[in-house]
Amino acid sequence: METGLRDGLQVVDRYVAVKDRLIIINGLIDAGIKNIQVTSFVNPKKVPQMSESETLIKGLTKNKHVEYSALVFNQRGVERAVKSGINKIETSISVNESYNQKNLGLDNLQSFKKLKNVVRSSIENKLKTRAGLQCVWGHNYDYNATHKLIINTISSLLDLGVKRISLCDTGGMATPETISRLLELIYNNFPEIDLCLHLHNTYGSGLSSLKHALEFDIKEIDTSMGGIGGTPFIKGSKGNIATEDTIVMLKNMGYDTGINMEKVSRYSRYLEKIIGELYFSGKLYKDS
Repeated sequence: METGLRDGLQVVDRYVAVKDRLIIINGLIDAGIKNIQVTSFVNPKKVPQMSESETLIKGLTKNKHVEYSALVFNQRGVERAVKSGINKIETSISVNESYNQKNLGLDNLQSFKKLKNVVRSSIENKLKTRAGLQCVWGHNYDYNATHKLIINTISSLLDLGVKRISLCDTGGMATPETISRLLELIYNNFPEIDLCLHLHNTYGSGLSSLKHALEFDIKEIDTSMGGIGGTPFIKGSKGNIATEDTIVMLKNMGYDTGINMEKVSRYSRYLEKIIGELYFSGKLYKDS
């Protein structure tokens, strides 16, 4: 799933016009990408880059082979998603107390209560729903979540009726060893679970971690064009693993993604001309 236009743009100061986003989205579809997280329904005063979500969604090209989605964090976000006509949402909370406080202004108990309400409401409104856990491989200040907490939270999410769960390495701290250890534990507890990986590349280990995760038959991976992104709540954070770099690694491993890396790179460079190169951590998009 391409996350660059949501996870990537949320940290960008210069506003990217809806017309430019639509050009990029259509370009990504032409490149073969079929799952795109296009925006988030959040307070526009806090995240000005997401202030025209409804306008953007209204302008999306209808394509039965492409699934658009948006990120929501509260009931108001679900209501906006339903009204906009989008049919899939993602939502998430952190398993790290301080990150929940910075990101949502809530402690762990409060954030999970809100998450339950979002999940229930989205399911009631027949929205495809993916719930995520942030910071599962650590945080760059204060304690890390225990495996017991992660397992218990996953169990609670499954009890709510969530069909797919995203594990987010928000701080980019996962390593091949810690990826494998946690995935083995999760699959031992939930053999039929449908997992997605949302890996950030802050310390450069995102692709090597993904390579080990593929041994567990992971089917969905979040990536961002050009490696754009990061979180404003973790100093020095980088974006998701770059879409272009991931495509090449998977191809070299024998996987066929059906995505044209050169075409994706063209639109990463298009976006770079608008916002500058500061936000991009990918390696291959510049030369493709």
